[in-house]
Parts: sequence; structure tokens; C-alpha cells
Amino acid sequence: MIRLRFLFILLFVSAQFCKAQLSTKEIAVLKHELVKAVENSKLTDSLSKKLNALPHKTALITGYAGTLEALKAKHSWNPYNKIKYLKRSLKTMQTAINMDKENMEIRFMRFSIEHFTPSFLGFSKDLDVDRKEIVKHYQNNNFGLADDALIKNVAKFMIDSKRCTAAEIKILKKYI
Repeated sequence: MIRLRFLFILLFVSAQFCKAQLSTKEIAVLKHELVKAVENSKLTDSLSKKLNALPHKTALITGYAGTLEALKAKHSWNPYNKIKYLKRSLKTMQTAINMDKENMEIRFMRFSIEHFTPSFLGFSKDLDVDRKEIVKHYQNNNFGLADDALIKNVAKFMIDSKRCTAAEIKILKKYI
């Protein structure tokens, strides 16, 4: 009886943990929805609630949550809330990077947030570090789980950002 109860508890906990992880298909849908959320505050809030409800977030999911916090700053009209959401976003992004320092997609999300943040606010301190890390991934042809579309889009964004050196642009151009 005790073994059966233990097995039931173990299966329940495992099922709850699996619910916390998103499938590859769910992540693809989430990425698609994130693009729409750039111009849709209600979708931003909805996605944010969904991700924050997950009990065990991976580094990538934490990065997506940080990106959504930045989008909340974009959508807010109140300057105080803009700063509050931006600070929270960058703190969440640092947490995601601490969880997986080698994840190019997370580095790119933080880079893009800081790229679009006005420099006079002082929140763009990681641009150079993230740029170098992203280029290092291209140099080493090390993209982890990133798909071809993401690899191409990140390379194009990095070149278009005008924040890369001529040598870095040469490396990135091989992927677009």
C-alpha cells in the first residue's frame, strides 16, 4: 500500500513537472505569438501570465518572460511603469543568462532589448558582452537548439543594428 501511494505521488509530481515544460511545438507557437505581442499589449499580458504561471521555468522560458516584461514597458504610457518593467525585464534576462550562459537566443533577446532602450537611461550595459557572445556562436558554428530561421534572423538583426565591427559583420554575413 505504501509503495502504491509512493508510486502515485511520484507519477503526480512527474506529471506536474512535465506540465511546466513546454513542448517544441508550444515553444514555436510562443515565438510566433511574441512577434505579435510587440504591437499588442493584451497579447503581451496574456503570454506573460501564462509563462509566469509555470512552476519550473527553463532558462529559455525565463528569457521569454523577460522579453515580455520589456514589451510591457513598451506598451505602458506611464514613464514610472516603463522604467519599472524595463528594470524587471533586465533582471529576469540576467537570471535566464545565469541559468544558461551559452544560450545564443537568450543573449540575443537581451541584446535586442538593450539595443532599443535609449542609452541615456543607463540600461544598455550588456550590449558589448552580448554582441561578442553572439558573434562567438557564429564564429564557432555553435547554435544549440536554434533553428535555421532564428540563426539567419539574428545575424541580419546584428548587422542591421550597426553595433558590430567590420570583422564581426564578415562572420555574420555567412549566415544570411
